[in-house]
Amino acid sequence: MRARPRLAGSGPVRATLSGPRRSPGQGLVALCLAWLLIGAATACSTGDSEPVTLRVLASSELADMKPLLDDLHRDTGITLEMDYRGTVDASNALAPGKYRHDLAWLSSDRYFQLKLKQAGRHTEKPLATSIMRSPVVIGMKPATADRLRRGTPDGQISWADVADAAADGALRFAMADPRHTNSGLAALVGVATAAAGTGGALRPRDVSCDRLRGFFTGHELTEDSSARLADGFVRRQDGLDALITYESELLSLNDSGKLRTPLELVHPKDGMVLSDYPLLLLDPAKRAAYDRLVEWLKSEPVQKKIMERTLRRPVDPGVPRIPRLRASVGNALYFPDKQEVVDRLLADYGDPQRDAPARVIFLLDFSGSMRGERIAKLRATFDGLSGADDSRSGKFVRFYKGESLTVMRFGGRVLDERSLTYEGQRDLDRLRGFVASDDFGASTAIWSTLDHAYAKVADVVRDRPEQAVSIVLMTDGENNAGMDLDAFISRYEARPRAARAVRTYTIRYGEADTEELDRAARATGGRMVDATAQSLLSAFKEIRGCVH
Repeated sequence: MRARPRLAGSGPVRATLSGPRRSPGQGLVALCLAWLLIGAATACSTGDSEPVTLRVLASSELADMKPLLDDLHRDTGITLEMDYRGTVDASNALAPGKYRHDLAWLSSDRYFQLKLKQAGRHTEKPLATSIMRSPVVIGMKPATADRLRRGTPDGQISWADVADAAADGALRFAMADPRHTNSGLAALVGVATAAAGTGGALRPRDVSCDRLRGFFTGHELTEDSSARLADGFVRRQDGLDALITYESELLSLNDSGKLRTPLELVHPKDGMVLSDYPLLLLDPAKRAAYDRLVEWLKSEPVQKKIMERTLRRPVDPGVPRIPRLRASVGNALYFPDKQEVVDRLLADYGDPQRDAPARVIFLLDFSGSMRGERIAKLRATFDGLSGADDSRSGKFVRFYKGESLTVMRFGGRVLDERSLTYEGQRDLDRLRGFVASDDFGASTAIWSTLDHAYAKVADVVRDRPEQAVSIVLMTDGENNAGMDLDAFISRYEARPRAARAVRTYTIRYGEADTEELDRAARATGGRMVDATAQSLLSAFKEIRGCVH
């Protein structure tokens, strides 16, 4: 900024002229010229500091910038009228071409940029300037972080480890609602990207199956802003293990003295989404004021103040970092580049405040052809789904606490049926014990068994309409007992709509009839997975990702 010329004293200006003596007329001219020059300089300076008020649609977490905004007004004459909202809500309120604010200041504009892209190529993108940075990370109680770290080969915690611990009931966390906030959405993108395992931006097929159900079950506290989330965590800190939010929020919370045990900041090794707090110009007529504002915010003294007062990282690499912000932010993940990906991800995750764990009904072929190696692989598969598979993909599809499981073993009829809700290791032991049975049938009644399952489904969806239900059918042979496929489909189509909404996912194993299994799955809205081209465990894991 240009400094205003300073006038010494309040009396008349006294000009001291050197050189030859001038006439009184010449002195008067010189004095007038001096006044004109001072006036012109002052006019130019006050032009830079012309008072102006800008209406700003802002992410709610930017409320902590208020002391700096007071400095802004003092230094530049610019007043910001802040309208605080959750970032996703704010982005949804920005209708291209119908902006109601002069500027938008969001924790991230990636969601808004997707909306612009969806609106069409002729939609003009607002000018945007990044102001500061903060990654979305995990604040864990030290004992929780130590426990998770001991279970990893390299001592580094991943999103998969977090999902695994949440599924097992060993990790209860707070996270802002991803439908309203950037911190929640960024965390959800991070977990989903890790679950997809591609290393790139999420694609539609990466989120067409829900692999986040285990992670979701640990989500015990949510709010529609990161500030309220932090307050809620303080109130419930004894019953929670972690807080997922901005690095800056976690550092501030640790400094507040409100926590009995400060949180350890964990940067997941499989990456996180970085927020860069862009300032967007919505009204081109305010460009001059916008440029003054950006110049002030990006000046070195202000970048330093932002870092010290809000604990966000300066966007200017030349500003020396305070010790707590010198560590690398870690692996930055890509944000999805398609609106449909984000929409589907949010729809799959749903309402964090709901409490209706899903039910899966497994129909397992226990005909004579399954004896020996095949049944051994099936039992190993259930061991893997019960937590024995510690691979990254296994951690995302394991059985999770609160999930209802029904297993029907069938041969020429339903041989036995057990249901349980997973609450602890004892329940998983009961499930594995049931699958360990050596009671095999002499024939294979595939479609009569599936019809029996849908009769049970009709009761479940009537009594608990809010519960998601799905069926997984695994067989290694052809149907040779009971009703045929046409009869099953006819009975299925006559069932109530709620029962017909339950999908069946079939797993072909051994010599099973591909055409019939595919037809049955498609008739119910599900699909078939062929386990002859991959391991049985891989097939079940693929289905586990899709069933809800």
